[in-house]
Amino acid sequence: MNRPANSRVRWFLIFWLFVLSAVAFLDRVNISIAGPSIASEFALSNIQLGWVFSSFLVGYAVFQTIGGWLADRWGPRRVLTVGVLWWGIFTALTATISATAGALIFFIAIRFLLGAGEAIIYPASNQFVARWIPTGERGVANGVIFAGVGVGASVTPPVVTFILIRYGWRLSFWISAFVGLLAGAVWYATSRDAPEAHPRVSDAELATIQAGRESRLAGGRGEEEFVSWGTILTSKEVWAVTLSYVCYGYVAWIFFSWFYIYLKQVRGLDLKASAIYGTLPFLAMAIGCPLGGAISDSLTRRYGKRIGRCGIAAVALGLTSIFLFLGSNAENAHVASVVLAGGAGALYFSQSSFWSVTADISGGSSGSVSGFMNMGAQLGGAVTASLTPILAARFGWIVSFYVAAGLAAAGAIAWLAVDPTARLAPSQREKAS
Repeated sequence: MNRPANSRVRWFLIFWLFVLSAVAFLDRVNISIAGPSIASEFALSNIQLGWVFSSFLVGYAVFQTIGGWLADRWGPRRVLTVGVLWWGIFTALTATISATAGALIFFIAIRFLLGAGEAIIYPASNQFVARWIPTGERGVANGVIFAGVGVGASVTPPVVTFILIRYGWRLSFWISAFVGLLAGAVWYATSRDAPEAHPRVSDAELATIQAGRESRLAGGRGEEEFVSWGTILTSKEVWAVTLSYVCYGYVAWIFFSWFYIYLKQVRGLDLKASAIYGTLPFLAMAIGCPLGGAISDSLTRRYGKRIGRCGIAAVALGLTSIFLFLGSNAENAHVASVVLAGGAGALYFSQSSFWSVTADISGGSSGSVSGFMNMGAQLGGAVTASLTPILAARFGWIVSFYVAAGLAAAGAIAWLAVDPTARLAPSQREKAS
């Protein structure tokens, strides 16, 4: 294969994973912005709307581990392409629901299936990171990918609000579907499952990737040995990061599901003000995620992974707890919005640690391990989507944020049990087979 003299293909593909990440959150957050209009048109209560939100997260959670396993076996290129096609279809189908007696059931079913399709995005991305990114660059790489969460979620409120006011909520779903399909086509055309198979990767870039990958490769294709589920499910590190990510997911989905509605209904902001202030947490996520990744990489190089990965995550989640407590108690709506947004930024400051550690410890099974971990986060988010309005109705919205603050603190403590250098290894029986 004739390779170019120099290249940075891995960073272009990381950027495109950032794009796919942003599109994924456009497709999932748009219903939160359109939620009041949908509730009005279909006579849904906040609790019923919570069921619709939760149905996405249940589908998303259930298929996380399956999506990660598929990425391990089939590679991130094909799995991500099929996933983007899938979620584009079901985003479009959301706009076709009519005001019939069974509309709520249709919303729940379509959002569940949309969640199932989106489940592959981050496990497949983590499999890509394990194959393409040297371990010392994984904090930044994951930070860039997950910055797409903040960008997608921050762009969604003003864009969907603009379309909703002028053309109705349905058009926003059609546009979201089209953008996703276009982004997926570019991914398929430009990506490969491993750097060894990409014609645009230079010898110098390939050497850099291979030297920093810390992997045992099979067949020269950049594929690592798989480990069994028995090995995965008996790992203290896997369970600790998963427990922490359950807490993380609970907190994150307060912002994705209810923050916009909270500002409008509880803090009394009008539609346009809610759209503006509703973007603050997601802008904070977009900043906090790559910044946290860069600092994590820097501290890892200087002091090791215990400080650079685990320490960053624990401190960031602890700060999240403090911000949520202070922001929920602020009397001024604008101050509350800013402080709570600080909590979202601190939360996403820890994001790259979860994915970098799972890629480091699991290698060829990074899709499966990170999918299992992310399943925990989405189950936490599914609880948030339905439990938050129930807590708010019975005890007040401040209690909803107190619960989230307590879970953020629990997530910080869980990181103390993680050894980021403990690598999952195939058993002798697995190697023999």
